[in-house]
Amino acid sequence: MEQTTPIRSRAGGRAARHALRTAPNFEMLPGLRNTIPTCEIMTGSQVARIDAASMDILENIGVIFRDDIALADWRRAGAKVAGDRVYLDRGLVRELITSIPTTLTLHARDPRKSVALGGRDAIFVPMTGAPYLRDLDDVRRNPTLDDLAMFHKLSHMLPALHSSAHHIVEPYDHPISQRHLRITYSSMKHSDKTFMGMTTSPRNASDVIDMCRILFGPDFIDTHPVVTGNCNGNSPLVWDETMLGAMRAFCRANQPVLCSPFVLGGANTPASVAASVAQLNAEALSALAYTQVIRKGAPAIYGHYLSTVSMKSGAPMAGTPEISLMNFMIGQMARFYDVPWRTSNTLGGAKTLDAQAGYESATTLSAVMHAGANYIWHSAGWNEAGMHCSVAKFIVDAEQCAMAHRMAQGPNFDDFQEALATITDIGPGGHYLGHSHTQDNFQTAFFMPEIFDNNSIEQWQAEGSTSITARALTHARKLLSDYQEPKLDQAKNEELLAYIARREAEIPASDALNQSY
Repeated sequence: MEQTTPIRSRAGGRAARHALRTAPNFEMLPGLRNTIPTCEIMTGSQVARIDAASMDILENIGVIFRDDIALADWRRAGAKVAGDRVYLDRGLVRELITSIPTTLTLHARDPRKSVALGGRDAIFVPMTGAPYLRDLDDVRRNPTLDDLAMFHKLSHMLPALHSSAHHIVEPYDHPISQRHLRITYSSMKHSDKTFMGMTTSPRNASDVIDMCRILFGPDFIDTHPVVTGNCNGNSPLVWDETMLGAMRAFCRANQPVLCSPFVLGGANTPASVAASVAQLNAEALSALAYTQVIRKGAPAIYGHYLSTVSMKSGAPMAGTPEISLMNFMIGQMARFYDVPWRTSNTLGGAKTLDAQAGYESATTLSAVMHAGANYIWHSAGWNEAGMHCSVAKFIVDAEQCAMAHRMAQGPNFDDFQEALATITDIGPGGHYLGHSHTQDNFQTAFFMPEIFDNNSIEQWQAEGSTSITARALTHARKLLSDYQEPKLDQAKNEELLAYIARREAEIPASDALNQSY
């Protein structure tokens, strides 16, 4: 009897190609190089008008610096100081901000995940500061350290997010006075992307810097930005001791600070888009200038938090036309001064992941991309005016950011002639699905969302009529089941844990936060 050879599928056959095509990809996308033309909504004369108005505010109204060290620093720098109010000459401000680097690189634990910032270079950073979360069961509750770790793991695995941020949610199961240590460690441990540092007090900011010195080496961070800190102003026209002390801790260590006025349009700024931007610009410039008084050449980022206030309820609103307009305007002002700038992304006031949340977030994301922002914060999870971080929205927002990342690259002409040739091959009335060019390029030619459902209603019903919230939560669970921790160097990990143990022994659990240096 003739012997037959068993039929075997060849290596690289259909099954292998399908497995490769459907395998999850957790590789971080490169830092965003935004090729979209910026929306220059103001004329040159209008930019000059905002600049002149801001300088008039700084010279004639002044800014309150509620901090004795800052007041002494300003006197030495040549500013007029009366009580706690500082009057800044426009020439002094312009001179100081010229030493702010126009671009910088944020160095990550994994050097391959270091990212550029400034000019056309941008990054997506998750939301932070939520006192509640909507968890994997979509239940709104108080967060824990384990919940924070979950978000840091998701940040690590979602390709469009370039940072693990810091306190994405507030871990209520740890004392407030010691919380910053565990938050910073969680950012470092569960992801090897860049991260943010807590600036809730000068002492806490200093602890973050100490932990960064352990992680990256004692000399490295003096010449390499590795962590960002955010310092919020108290609009109108006030910088307080807590934020200024934290700012000094970061600037002295040559780490970038986001100088962020906190705008509630119509409540702590005039009920006018243009005048609000003039005030915000003055506030940001005063802090940016002070970073250079602390340490000339220290990296700094023009920041802000933007919201408009409902005159019906007093509640902050998201996704409004005025917020988009202000983003466009602030982008122009930051480019006018040639400094990197931060904005907030995918903000929403909705209470669940619903149509309102989607529209608000998409409106803001579109404006942010066209405004040319560099540090794109609150890019995943924000809802209920920041009161909660939603796991489901975190996943959906990150996919929206991945789409924006693709859009920012612009059209690809690399295979233009080859693709044109397929029109000749197919001719009138045909289709391209079976063409070799389509087979070779269908995975990369057009973005294919994982979370959105574009199937027929019959297929959607057959698969259980699953909502986007349910799909996103299923995806989150799958990501967490596939998570592999990027292990810290053992010696550094032990040193970090020893530092945390020592500091927790030194800081009483009930200790107040506002201790300045």
